[in-house]
Amino acid sequence: MATYTTTNPTTGAIEREFPNLDEAGVQDVLHRSDAAFPGWRSTAVRERADILTRVADAYADRKEELGRLIATEMGKPLREAIGEAELAGEIYRWYAEHGPELLEPEALDPQGAEESLVTTEPVGPLVGVMPWNYPYYQVARFAAPNLMAGNTVILKHAEICAASAQVMGEILHAAGVPEDAYINVYAGHEQIATMIADPRVHGVSLTGSERAGAAVAETAGKNLKKAVLELGGSDAFIMLEDADVERVARTAAKARLSNAGQACNSPKRMIVLNSQFEDFVAAVTSVFSEATIGDPLEKGVRVGPLSSVKARDTVVDQVKRAVEQGATLHTGGDALEGDGAFMRPAVLTGITPEMDAYSEEIFGPVAMVYGVDSEEEAVQLANDVGFGLSGSVWGNDVGRAQAVADRLAVGMAYVNEHGTTLPGLPFGGVKRSGFGRELGRWGMGEFVNTRLRRTAKA
Repeated sequence: MATYTTTNPTTGAIEREFPNLDEAGVQDVLHRSDAAFPGWRSTAVRERADILTRVADAYADRKEELGRLIATEMGKPLREAIGEAELAGEIYRWYAEHGPELLEPEALDPQGAEESLVTTEPVGPLVGVMPWNYPYYQVARFAAPNLMAGNTVILKHAEICAASAQVMGEILHAAGVPEDAYINVYAGHEQIATMIADPRVHGVSLTGSERAGAAVAETAGKNLKKAVLELGGSDAFIMLEDADVERVARTAAKARLSNAGQACNSPKRMIVLNSQFEDFVAAVTSVFSEATIGDPLEKGVRVGPLSSVKARDTVVDQVKRAVEQGATLHTGGDALEGDGAFMRPAVLTGITPEMDAYSEEIFGPVAMVYGVDSEEEAVQLANDVGFGLSGSVWGNDVGRAQAVADRLAVGMAYVNEHGTTLPGLPFGGVKRSGFGRELGRWGMGEFVNTRLRRTAKA
């Protein structure tokens, strides 16, 4: 039987192995989730909210333990890992506090009847397919609103996050979510496809690569299942000429180094006017070259390992290919010798549309800086990719920056900040970055039935 294997990307050592489901296990999970749905949906809304509050409390109380777990599991620096655990807890708390109101019936204009009333009802068992880069946060985005709504959840996490996946299930069950209302599964891709296709499952949410998203969307579409997809990104970071070059450049560099650059909404493409280009590149290069690389559990480490040696080698190869195709490398880009999945952060310039790096997503600590002659050219460049997750515009004239941000073809546009995620804000993209929304009231609305009850006058 295949296994999920957690390998410490800092040392290369295998930490634990977890057995996959067998085929009988797949059917058992489907039966259990379906059987648990009537009881969970009939659980009082206030009781479900109280359970999510206890989940939030557990994340707050155990944040350092949880942070250390994913630092070991996928390489996130400890301070960032603790911050992620805190954010996940805040998401559960937000839905505990706001979920009951979002589920209240809504009285419409009767339009000639005695009453027109809309109610919000859960749809049934759902499958969630989650990635490794934000192990707690991604699950919370999916699980919190759907458990609050009364759906049951089958959660398939990334293979390298088996340990944190197990702990998340334990936290939810200890807080009062029934064992079969949230089931953590160690399943293969074909098994997940079987689950999505099964008539007992009513929807699927995936955060991951375009390839995975296309496969899930195909299966969901064939079986008429609702799908939410949060896929890749190649976010633009536009600096206008009235911004503080040094400050904004350093902000961009630090944001790009967060989680070793392994974030869909990381500022991957930095776009500045040619008159400020050299100063901007120098500042970003300084931050990248001075960043402390090392064990994510050690204090002061800014850049931990990538999630795996394979992932590291993929990014190193992308940088190498960009240089071979004519790009300029200002610092880094090479793998560090020894154990672990470490690489030196890289800064690239001179990237043209003919190069692979222009249109692909580089999922690692690599900054691509572009020089342009005008605001118009900056917007055209920002939109000239297949992705459309988020983007940001930086400048002291806020009104002007907002006008530029409104021209970005993205699901989330920021002014003087980048990639901010909060429980009450919608998260999601357009174009090849996927469809559907998570978080806030929008996340609550994806997997529910909006049911009309209209009563005519007697």
